[in-house]
Amino acid sequence: MSQQTRSVTVVGLGPMGRAMVRQFLEAGVEVTVWNRSPEKAEAMAELGAKRAATVAEALAANDVIVLSLTHYAAMYDVLGPAADHLPGKVIVNLSSDSPEKARAGAAWVRSHGAEFLSGGFMSAGDNITHPASYIFYSGPREVFDRHAELLRPLSPQEYLGADDGVAQVFYQALLVIFHPWMLAFDQALAVIQRSGHDIDQFLPYAQRSSEAFPFFMAEYAAAAKAGGWGDASAFRMMDAGAQHIIDASAEVGVDATLSNTAQAFWRRAIAASEQAGRAVSIFELMRGGTV
Repeated sequence: MSQQTRSVTVVGLGPMGRAMVRQFLEAGVEVTVWNRSPEKAEAMAELGAKRAATVAEALAANDVIVLSLTHYAAMYDVLGPAADHLPGKVIVNLSSDSPEKARAGAAWVRSHGAEFLSGGFMSAGDNITHPASYIFYSGPREVFDRHAELLRPLSPQEYLGADDGVAQVFYQALLVIFHPWMLAFDQALAVIQRSGHDIDQFLPYAQRSSEAFPFFMAEYAAAAKAGGWGDASAFRMMDAGAQHIIDASAEVGVDATLSNTAQAFWRRAIAASEQAGRAVSIFELMRGGTV
């Protein structure tokens, strides 16, 4: 590759932005950085990055600009005042937001003469070198192909298609799984600890149990394509199971809000099935309308 393709600008130096800068530098990529709070940019400069004094200077430094911001609204706030520097640039937005906001952001960037890729960073926190870490990309295939090698140091790449929003569809769908899991695991740990038992003793059993998750995912994905898992009998069993979890939590003073929410869904499925005279799955209730 030419020297020009071995340089990049990173805008936004939160934990993910700083992790990206480190990976680029380790791969021998020249990095220019900009951040609203200058101390974070100074820290990256100490590692070998070039610090831009302004957003305009950061945009002028390189053709490819990687954004790591809180949301897409921040992109307008940051790039808007320097929009006259956007023509000819490639904006790779790895910020999290909704698919529609990603599509609107892409249109805004292109309206100012720049190219655009959307990304969703699936990583173990800010550990982007973790074996499970990877990045969803979407946007024009030719733009992705042209810059894939430059972006490769960040994490393995999964290109999903030309729709600017699809990277966020997949990214947010995976976070739909992760957020309740985080809360549920905290509830489980609280039950163990408040019951007078050792979290370290419990942990390997939780990890062992999680090995079955891929099996359940495949089973429920197949069921979803046919309308969703379960029937009235299964829903009643899950309702009873949820009550046992709620009782076990309440007995030791642990907040069971999440389990109460789960039980409410099972009860909705029971009621809907009784009303329809057929099994109405939670998948069907969540997606809205009949499958």
